[in-house]
Amino acid sequence: MGKRLITQRRGRGFGRYRSPRHLRFTNATHPRIKPGNGTVMGLVHEAGRIAPLAKIEFGKVKQFMIAPDGLMVGQQVTFGAGGEIVAGNTMPVGTIPEGTLVYNVESQPGDGGKFARTAGTAATIVGHATRTTLLMPSGKFKDVDKKCLATVGLVSGGGHKEKPFAKSGKKFHAYHGKAKAYFKVKGVAMNPVNHPHGGGGHPHVGTQSSVGRNTPPGRKVGRLAPQRKKKV
Repeated sequence: MGKRLITQRRGRGFGRYRSPRHLRFTNATHPRIKPGNGTVMGLVHEAGRIAPLAKIEFGKVKQFMIAPDGLMVGQQVTFGAGGEIVAGNTMPVGTIPEGTLVYNVESQPGDGGKFARTAGTAATIVGHATRTTLLMPSGKFKDVDKKCLATVGLVSGGGHKEKPFAKSGKKFHAYHGKAKAYFKVKGVAMNPVNHPHGGGGHPHVGTQSSVGRNTPPGRKVGRLAPQRKKKV
């Protein structure tokens, strides 16, 4: 009996391959509240997220938002149309002038924000016609409804790539916080008990191993079992 393949173990969704959902406390989407002003109460970190979050207090309502670059504790932010074009203010994209950097842009009005949420990214307002045209961080243009909400500014945490990990252990734990697989060993480099491609006098994919067509995806490694050709 050999070990299960890494793909199989990850597919089961338990142990070291499970996403640490218990460490995450918010989706950081646009709140469904009345337009008004809020105060930044503090900046917090969430596991698996590079960009810091800002804790905003709108009266009795407390909400988390993705913090823009330059946001400070005690700063006033505006939610809704009519606010100033200042980093941290949220408003419909149809009311934002061209050339402004925005982030956490909604795909459809009311979905809370889908685009440009990663640390150091932002979309640019290109123009307003029937719909608002955005230049996405990928370089593509996208049209969204003018009622879609977006936050003015650039997502903070953009300099995280400049800091080296220094050792592989830190990167392993960083990937573990996101439930990602850090390293992948080739099957031909393993022993035959660990992978169908393992073993042999020299690295090569074994030709004698075959798997059935009804096996789970993680076990489909190597050649599929032969199937008799049907006559037409």
